Amino acid sequence: MTATEDAAADCDTVSVTVGEHVEGVATVTMSRPEARNALDKELRADLTAVLDAVEDDDAVRVVVLTGSDEGGAFVAGADVTELRERDAIEQREASKRPRVYERVANLPKPVIGRINGHALGGGCELAQACDVRIASEKAKLGQPEINLGIIPGGGGTQRLPRLVGTGQAMRLILSGELIDADEAADIGLVEEVHPHDELDDAVYDLAESMAAKSPVALEFAKEAVQASGEMDIEDGIEYEAELFAQLFATEDKNEGIDAFFEDREPEWQGK
Repeated sequence: MTATEDAAADCDTVSVTVGEHVEGVATVTMSRPEARNALDKELRADLTAVLDAVEDDDAVRVVVLTGSDEGGAFVAGADVTELRERDAIEQREASKRPRVYERVANLPKPVIGRINGHALGGGCELAQACDVRIASEKAKLGQPEINLGIIPGGGGTQRLPRLVGTGQAMRLILSGELIDADEAADIGLVEEVHPHDELDDAVYDLAESMAAKSPVALEFAKEAVQASGEMDIEDGIEYEAELFAQLFATEDKNEGIDAFFEDREPEWQGK
C-alpha cells in the first residue's frame, strides 16, 4: 500500500487506488452517492488529506480526479444545506485558503479531471482547478450559483474566464445555464469528450503518457504554464528560462538526453 492509499484508508468520502490502471497514476475518487458527490465539510477535509499525501508520495506521478459513478456525477456542487446555515463571518472563515480548489491547482503533479457526470457549481470549479479535463458525453457543466442568489466562490469567476474567455464566462455565470459536454469542449471548458464507456481509455492513455515523463520536468512544466496566466509575457518568458536552466542541474536532464542518444527508454530518478 502506498502512502496515498494509506491516507485514504481513514477517509469515508474519498478512495484512492495507485497503479490500478497505469503505473504511477493515482485515481482519487470522491464518493457521496446519496448527495451526488456534493462537496461538504467532510469531503473537502478528506480530499485535502489525500492530496497532502499525494504531494509527498514518490509512487504517484499523475493524479486522476473523479467522482464515484454510483453518485452519477463528478461533483454536483457544494452542499447547499451547509451554505444555508452560514452567515457572512462563517463563510469568510470557510473561504480561507488554501481550499480544495487551490490544493488541486497547486499540486506539483499533473491532475486530470475525469468528468464522469455533472460538474456543477463547486464541482465545475474543482474541474477548472484540474490541469486537463476529459469529459463523458453524459456530463453537464455550469455555474448555477446565481439561481441561489449567490455567485461562484471557489475560483469560478477567475478561472472560468481564463479558460473560455470573458464573454462565455459571463454568459454561464450570469445566467446559471448548464451546458452539455460537447458545448463545454467547443468553448474550451473541457479538452476532450468521449462516449461514457470509452472515458477510461482516453483518461488513462493520457495519464500514462504523462507518468512516463520525468517527475521534475512535469512539475516545472506545470509551474511554467500556470505562470502564463499570472504574469505578463516578458516576465513569463523570463520565468520559463529560469525554470529551464534549473533543470540542467538535475540527473533526469542528463538521463533523458543520454537515453535519446542511446535510443532507449529513460529511467527517471525524479531528481
